[in-house]
Amino acid sequence: MDHKLRVGMIGTGMISDTHLRAYANNPHAELYAVCDLNERRARDKAEKYRIPHVYTDYRDMLADPALDAVSICTWNCFHAEMSIAAMDAGKHALVIKPLCMTVDEALAIERAAKRSGKTLQVGYVRRFGTNAIVAKRFVDGGELGEIYYAKASCIRRLGNPGGWFADREKSGGGPLIDLGVHVIDLCWYLMGKPKVKSVSGNTYVKLGNRSHVRNFQSYRSSDYDPGRNTVEDMANAIVRFENGASLVVDVSFSLHAKQEELTVKLYGEKGGLELEPELSLVTERYDTILNATPQISSLTFDPNNGFQNEIDHFVDACLGRTETISPVEDGVEMMKILCGIYESSASKAEIHYPT
Repeated sequence: MDHKLRVGMIGTGMISDTHLRAYANNPHAELYAVCDLNERRARDKAEKYRIPHVYTDYRDMLADPALDAVSICTWNCFHAEMSIAAMDAGKHALVIKPLCMTVDEALAIERAAKRSGKTLQVGYVRRFGTNAIVAKRFVDGGELGEIYYAKASCIRRLGNPGGWFADREKSGGGPLIDLGVHVIDLCWYLMGKPKVKSVSGNTYVKLGNRSHVRNFQSYRSSDYDPGRNTVEDMANAIVRFENGASLVVDVSFSLHAKQEELTVKLYGEKGGLELEPELSLVTERYDTILNATPQISSLTFDPNNGFQNEIDHFVDACLGRTETISPVEDGVEMMKILCGIYESSASKAEIHYPT
């Protein structure tokens, strides 16, 4: 490619700014087009980032031969159709998590990516945090040995954003598919992406969005509706892998918990690692247990740094400089886990996967 990567943005909600800023900071990328059903919002973003082309139909944008790649930052229910359309139009695509809403959709996206030969990167942005990058080097270097157990929590006491996040038809689910996808992926990625053997999960709808609560601030989406909520309050699960390792996870939008919690922990034969709330290593030397704190600028996930790293990596992958570390195949496997948890809860039975 003898020009900068010309990028289009599909969806101009809050998350789009993190992508737009990162592309603007990348010397090898050019913000070429923006698309949103809300034309006024699209034009405002175009003006803010000096983007020359504005669309209200993503199909018209994908038909532009000058466009090279897109970021898909829409409701989850549109991810599959837009990803497939981008692949079939010969464009690279970065799709924010989750990849889609069902395993069948994920497999269809994978097929489209394979027949197109283009890069499809799934937006597992926490893989690109400095703490995760450093942790991965320790893991790959064998410092933990064989990792056989991981546990993760992402607990919000009162954190249901409402709007499309609380509408299962648009989101595919609640905290499991919105928050759990991040912490499950981090564990699975650092564990070496072992093949899933079985999933046993539970989801609960007990508290709702608790819109009656006063004197407690929490993020609410622009289309917040206190009378609408069709997603779970919380979920928990145990995931078993074919190599014998296991993962335990719990996540919530709403829970009578004393405080918020974000933890990601892995345990191996030679050592342990905590990625969140702060990166820390546990090992043994000379018959003595050591707790080691890496000296890095941010021990927790830094969103600005993480999104910049993610976009820079995507641009390099599209330009043929590297292979993405977050390919469509990883999105398929994560949808198997997430959908398996929902299915297990609905059937009140453990879900087993074919070997």
